Order: sequence, then structure tokens, then C-alpha cells
Amino acid sequence: MKLNAFKLLFLLVAACSAAFAADAPSLEAPDALVRRITDDVMETARTDKEIKAGNRKRILQVVEQKILPHVDLERTVSLAAGRHWRDATPQQRQQLTTEFRTMLIRTYAGALSLVGDQKLVYKPLRAAPDDTEVTVRFEVRQLRGRDPVEVSYRLYKAADGWKVYDVNVLGVWLVETYKSSFSAEIDRSGIDGLIRMLAERNRELAARAGTA
Repeated sequence: MKLNAFKLLFLLVAACSAAFAADAPSLEAPDALVRRITDDVMETARTDKEIKAGNRKRILQVVEQKILPHVDLERTVSLAAGRHWRDATPQQRQQLTTEFRTMLIRTYAGALSLVGDQKLVYKPLRAAPDDTEVTVRFEVRQLRGRDPVEVSYRLYKAADGWKVYDVNVLGVWLVETYKSSFSAEIDRSGIDGLIRMLAERNRELAARAGTA
């Protein structure tokens, strides 16, 4: 998958996740909630002068406040780590989740600059009223004759509302992508090695952004 496709993936996760930051009726369907708020989030990214100017502090602030609180990162990381998650100590789990969170913050921040003339076309939600896990599907359509991008979100209903924990872009699930690389690194150097790998990746991202 091309780099821009990966950035688009994280952008879409960010937009969807931000939907849950707004006050909304508790019984609102997850697809209706995503549809209503995502449009507003993307419009903000298009028009916010500081974001458009590349103000790193402002972008990171938006990511921290509106996006990550509504993504269940521990669930995502535990699924990506698979059976190795059970063998990790509480401290290792916390460190792994923290490094993964830092990586996503910087990735989300970079993705915000990609918001442009995209149009989201949602598909009907296939779920029963009492389902606690759902998949929301839509297409991202761009102008200039580019092919649409198929996107799917996996969400589950937590005590405090719906949470995003996985995303599929162009047929690739986020959790499965990380599961492969996580497993390979753990086999080579253990869970501590995976933590070190993510920490190094975060330092590289910080250096590229010119931030500490």
C-alpha cells in the first residue's frame, strides 16, 4: 500500500473517532453519529487556519482532545499483539499502549493536512438494534477521476459509548497489519524489543516533525 494510502487510513480513523467527542443522544445509531459528526470534523480541518498553516501545536492539540479519547487503543494493541498480550506484564502492556498511542498521535497529526475535496458516501448499516459490535462502511470519493477508496470501521459499545478499535482501507485491516509486524518483532526480541522498536519509530517521527 502506498504511503498516502496509509496516511488516508489514519485520517479516516481520526475523523470517525472524533465523531464521539460531541454530545449526542445516547441511543443514536453509530452510523448516524459517524455521518453527522465526521462531516463537521473534516470541514474544520479544511477551514481551520492554524491547521492549514501547519501549526504543529494546534494539530497535536486537536488530536489529543478530540480523537484519541474515543479510540480504545488498549483493545487495538491487545488484538494486534495476539497471544503475546497474555504473556505481557501490566507494566509492559502500559508501555506498549503508551508507545502505540504516541505513534498514532503523530500519524494522525500528519494526516490532517490531507483533508481536501473528499466526499464520504455511506452504505446501509447491517446490524441488529441490540448488537454491541458493528461495522460502518463507506466510500471516500475524490475529484479528478480518482478511484474511490473503500473504508470500514469496527466499533464496539462500551459503557461510555461507541469506541473505534479497527479500520479497513483497500481491503487491509489495521489490526491485522500490526499483528504481523508485532509478532515478528516479539519473536526476534520479545515484548521489550517491540516496545523499543515503537519508541525508536516515535523518535524518528518526532525528528521529522522537528519536535521533541
